[in-house]
Amino acid sequence: MAGVPGLFILLLLLCVFREVSPYSSPWKPTWPAYRLPVVLPQSTLNLAKPDFNAKAKLEVSSSCGPQCHKGAPLPTYEEAKQYLSYETLYANGSRTETRVGIYILSNGEGRAQGRDSEAAGKSRRKRQIYGYDGRFSIFGKDFLLNYPFSTSVKLSTGCTGTLVAEKHVLTAAHCIHDGKTYVKGTQKLRVGFLKPKYKDGGRGDNSSSSAVPDKMKFQWIRVKRTHVPKGWIKGNANDIGMDYDYALLELKKPHKRKFMKIGVSPPAKQLPGGRIHFSGYDNDRPGNLVYRFCDVKDETYDLLYQQCDAQPGASGSGVYVRMWKRPQQKWERKIIGIFSGHQWVDMNGSPQDFNVAVRITPLKYAQICYWIKGNYLDCREG
Repeated sequence: MAGVPGLFILLLLLCVFREVSPYSSPWKPTWPAYRLPVVLPQSTLNLAKPDFNAKAKLEVSSSCGPQCHKGAPLPTYEEAKQYLSYETLYANGSRTETRVGIYILSNGEGRAQGRDSEAAGKSRRKRQIYGYDGRFSIFGKDFLLNYPFSTSVKLSTGCTGTLVAEKHVLTAAHCIHDGKTYVKGTQKLRVGFLKPKYKDGGRGDNSSSSAVPDKMKFQWIRVKRTHVPKGWIKGNANDIGMDYDYALLELKKPHKRKFMKIGVSPPAKQLPGGRIHFSGYDNDRPGNLVYRFCDVKDETYDLLYQQCDAQPGASGSGVYVRMWKRPQQKWERKIIGIFSGHQWVDMNGSPQDFNVAVRITPLKYAQICYWIKGNYLDCREG
């Protein structure tokens, strides 16, 4: 039985990747088509109300680099179910734990065909900037209020999030939970949307002079509930935990903005130019939305290693790419990861530092999509 988990892993990977489009124009990078697994709730337990006394961390550090992660054993099916089980925190302070099952469906049927899972360094005071600072502050309402920059929002705990549905925000788990308990302020968590603030309280008219805002301000919406995977809570940012550093927030009311859909992260070699993009509220530029892009340097099944310039506060930003969607015959941006934090990595005996993003794998996509949709039948396309 020792080889069974590995067999299931192979089965899932074959099911996922055999559906990838075998062709694409060299000048038109195309979103692969995946057959996705299903993550379904099995049981829900009521938990005691948590303490909200953890200090918000705007960054996460780990010394387990690409080779460390690649050499780690794949989780068993039971371990994967534990990691993908999740806690839900409600605005009234109540909390539940939901245990899940993992299935591979055949031809849209509800019959399970297989089971599978996903596959101490230094820290710097001023880190995450590599040589020349390649970040761009986004100014002007014509940019800030338009897609894709308008999908970036600020959490009241200090991090960044991304709009992924009418009422949902994707962010990093460590922005609301330190691996042991929820951070201070999470019970009254709010999400901030940049909006123009006009002089004299006016809304402006169609003339160019009065349409220029005095400055931008945040309008806040309360969070109704949050979902955090148990892989983060059990792992607490160690070798396993960083793989699950993501959380989903449900707002109390719709935000009425265009959002960016989530997607399964393609291999780095399939990304346009091998690059990723993200925008966040870096704390060294208060009140500014900061955009950046950079090449992916390395990857594991769960993480992307890159050297995009960033500072604390950008954690939780949605990492996205723009690729061609063949069925609709259009270009589309999708969130393929969540910016997490910083790692010092031993590269052939020489320390090297990276910024790290958590990849949205097929299983994570199935989980997050179910959190959003509440119906696995709406989560069959990644």
